[in-house]
Amino acid sequence: MTTDTLLVELGTEELPPKSLKVLGLAFRDGIVAGLAEREFDHGAVHWFATPRRLAVMVENTTLRSPDKSIEVLGPPADRARDENGEWTPAANGFARKQGVAPEQLQDIETDKGPRLGIRKTEAGRALSDSLVAIIEQSLGDLPIAKRMRWGARREEFVRPAHWLLAMIGEESGFGQVLGLPAGRVTRGHRFHSPGDITLKRPEDYVGALADARVVASFEQRREMIREQVDTEASALQASAVIDPDLLDEVTGLVEWPVALTGSFDEEFLAVPAEALISSMKEHQKYFHLVNDDGQLRPNFITVANIESENPELVIEGNERVIRPRLSDAAFFYNTDKQTPLAERVDTLGGIVFQKQLGTLLEKTRRVQALAGELAALRGADRSLAERAGLLCKTDLVCDMVLEFSDMQGIAGSYYALNDGENPEVAAALAQQYWPKFSGDRLPQSATATCLALADRLDTLVGIFGIGQPPTGSKDPFALRRASLAVLRIMVEQELDLDLADCLQLAIDQYQGDTLAGDTLEQVLAYMLERFRARYEDDGIAVETFRAVSALGLSQPLDIERRVLAVNAFSKLPEASALAAANKRVSNILGKLEASHSFGEVRTDLLQEAQEKALCEALGTVGEESRGHLARGEYTQALACLAALRDPVDAFFEGVMVNAEDTDLRLNRLNLLHSLRQQFIGVADISQLAVAG
Repeated sequence: MTTDTLLVELGTEELPPKSLKVLGLAFRDGIVAGLAEREFDHGAVHWFATPRRLAVMVENTTLRSPDKSIEVLGPPADRARDENGEWTPAANGFARKQGVAPEQLQDIETDKGPRLGIRKTEAGRALSDSLVAIIEQSLGDLPIAKRMRWGARREEFVRPAHWLLAMIGEESGFGQVLGLPAGRVTRGHRFHSPGDITLKRPEDYVGALADARVVASFEQRREMIREQVDTEASALQASAVIDPDLLDEVTGLVEWPVALTGSFDEEFLAVPAEALISSMKEHQKYFHLVNDDGQLRPNFITVANIESENPELVIEGNERVIRPRLSDAAFFYNTDKQTPLAERVDTLGGIVFQKQLGTLLEKTRRVQALAGELAALRGADRSLAERAGLLCKTDLVCDMVLEFSDMQGIAGSYYALNDGENPEVAAALAQQYWPKFSGDRLPQSATATCLALADRLDTLVGIFGIGQPPTGSKDPFALRRASLAVLRIMVEQELDLDLADCLQLAIDQYQGDTLAGDTLEQVLAYMLERFRARYEDDGIAVETFRAVSALGLSQPLDIERRVLAVNAFSKLPEASALAAANKRVSNILGKLEASHSFGEVRTDLLQEAQEKALCEALGTVGEESRGHLARGEYTQALACLAALRDPVDAFFEGVMVNAEDTDLRLNRLNLLHSLRQQFIGVADISQLAVAG
């Protein structure tokens, strides 16, 4: 099969830098999917994305899809000829439609009996005939929230499109996409090399653009920026803090990266470092520098999109731009410090948290009380927790946070220290928002933990209580993230708290009938479902979680320990047989548990050797298992119970449970009940679906 290299490039106005990587990968995936859908084989795939282009190169692409052998079925064979042996109108009509004589048709066996039909070969399609459709499909599937039109054009894209390059080997000119003719012309750097570049072959693409001051590969450009930034930082004997998201964004802003180092007045270092970093990172896309002990340096690194003959002028320009931003931060910081946080509490009464749930002041009072209750539950300092709760939202009305939203909590922590608040209270104001994302750090003190839990629990019961739970992808109050944060805190900090009790405390802070009567049940079920999803993400089978959740528990730490124990048990060679046995026992006892009162096993009624052996094993193993259970050692408890496999198997093979003698039957049921209770102490093992 003849192959050649395929190259597609769409040239545009500057694409959104934060989305560029996603768009580039999606365009690649779309082209590959389009080829696969039309059965074009290919070799290695390369994707490219710069501020002004999306491109894909596919090596060794087949130029024609394979021929297909197809069957076309017509009427049933018994309706092909009439009583005189002549072709029926149905047969003649089908033959005409296929462009053949009736004699060329054949009987083809089907599930519904023989049918008149024809077998033929359908020729494959040329890649050149399919390319426009593949490109259009890929562009149409790109994850673009809002498309735009430009000029008098009716075509739509995320940014105005200016050129289209589409080549198969040396061939081009395959049609139009977005109103642009597919050619062999690309364009270089907007300033360094603004003219057209005509390619002879796709393989010339990367080199031709490099000569025109464009690094086409997103990944290559990203690494160039990283290396340049590190080199600039090393020259100052400092370290650059390279945030991956910022690195991707900067990569999406430049085609020819040139890293340059600038500086700012050391006097600004008196401002909280987080505010300075926010100014540099969020507004100017600068990388900040730190010394060996992590302290902010009065320097920054910017990445220009041009190789200037006078780089010092570019640096001076960036320094002039950043100074007003840093001056603003310094002004806000010094102004905010003049009003203590405690004096800002009442101001929160003018800010609505949620129409039905009241103002931020009302939320603050609820969080304050709840934080105190949680502190009492875990043996922390109640007064510190309540003080942190009182001040937790006050920085939202400070100028610093109004200007730099990512300073929420952080600014409050600095201001609290300035006001002479307890350092643990001050730290809690920043840590109340931890963890901010999956894998993020947790609150570090007891006060911060109580505040972080209180804030999230209040929001959870409040939003659920007014009937606005998350739906689909809509979660405006970030309840999914809040749920996972609460569970992580309780589990990873080993807090022996009952989630149901904590939720009830949160509900108790609301007045009257603000919340629905079933709020506790709703929120608890929702949060435990998040627990299940978390385990799935960790590769733990859903049946494992179900085995634990069947017990109706609501202590996250206890659930965690049981799930891990059951997960370890499920990998034992005895697990499958014991799970099946527990299922059998559950089915036998299930019909009786509602109406029957189980009692002790009478050894004098044990007749068969197998039931005697099981009873003896339950006595020996059970004692050891109960000792582990008493200490919360669930893994060890189940490991002990694994020794019951052989006597359980032997029991079911050699003992008739439903014996005619009533006493004998009830005693055997009591024996099975005792067996089930041993396992139920950890989880409902019957829920497991263990392979093998």
